[in-house]
Amino acid sequence: MSTTTIRIPADLKARVAAAAERAGTTAHSFILEAIAEKAQQVERRADFHAVADKRYSKLVTSGETIPWEKMRSYLESRIAEKPGARPSAKKRTS
Repeated sequence: MSTTTIRIPADLKARVAAAAERAGTTAHSFILEAIAEKAQQVERRADFHAVADKRYSKLVTSGETIPWEKMRSYLESRIAEKPGARPSAKKRTS
């Protein structure tokens, strides 16, 4: 394991120490967990954007979409646990 030095303001250091104590852990472990959570958050957001970009590219290439009214109706049926056929994508008509 490598070592990294960070400088944090005294008030933040006190907050971290207090939060770590409440969580029943050390300040060191608390900071490591916070860094890991932030890294995971950024990675998940990047994955989300990659999927969105891929889907948008497919939409632009194919020109096929599902009108919001049909998709909303379908999603409301799913929420209500009612059976319903998934609407199919069709070429947009401008």
